[in-house]
Amino acid sequence: MNKITLLIAFTFLCIIGFAQNAPITFEDGEYGADWSWKTFENDDDPALEIVDNPDKTTNTSNKVAKFTSRENGNPYAGCETLHGSDIGEYTMNTNNPTVTIMVYKTVISDVGIKLVTATGWAKPELKVANTKINEWEKITFDFSTVDHENMTYDQLVIFPDFKDRSQDNVSYFDNITFGDQEVNSTEVIENSKVKIYPNPSTDKIKIYNPNGLDIESFSIMNFQGQIVKSSEYTNGQIDITDLVSGLYSIKLRTSEGFINQKILID
Repeated sequence: MNKITLLIAFTFLCIIGFAQNAPITFEDGEYGADWSWKTFENDDDPALEIVDNPDKTTNTSNKVAKFTSRENGNPYAGCETLHGSDIGEYTMNTNNPTVTIMVYKTVISDVGIKLVTATGWAKPELKVANTKINEWEKITFDFSTVDHENMTYDQLVIFPDFKDRSQDNVSYFDNITFGDQEVNSTEVIENSKVKIYPNPSTDKIKIYNPNGLDIESFSIMNFQGQIVKSSEYTNGQIDITDLVSGLYSIKLRTSEGFINQKILID
């Protein structure tokens, strides 16, 4: 496939959208921030808020979701995305059986995740309790034991504080991923002199690094956020012959932060 064809194909994909819209980061211009989140079973059902991150110590995101669980709300009060929109479509199988979410909570309680089809069909939610309070924690939901019956999901339901409560509780959540996706860190540094070349490329790429920035490792991701290649960086060439033609994102981890760039593979 030649470069012109690849660029046309990528433009087409941008127009129609990918099958699944994730990772969900709530950052401006990224997935989650402007979705049609609906709250339910939560007394007066205050809306899901997109707010500034309350603690960037271990989660460097700028924006996160804030859910206030009402004292008089049901234990299973939560929020959900819009059918036929928002997350797009997602089919879970043995190759991608997990969902991860970062939470920041003031209490220990179950967090629930449920996936729903366009017809409303769903398996019961999986629940995993947080183990920390007043700090960010990543929680993993392993759906490998659930028979999904080859269903395609188009709705995500989140129960941030699945318990009876005697007061209002505030939960923050962020960086929701599916399968082997990775969230690009927001600790992105500006270094316009660092370049990937040749770009486009067919077999190998190099990093032009005139300022001698300490590059520790790299990750190459497709445009569904899935890591397709990663390794430590040893100031040599990066072999890309095992990757199919297409447009990718490469993330360079440095001692000062991250650098993200796009690469085109012929």
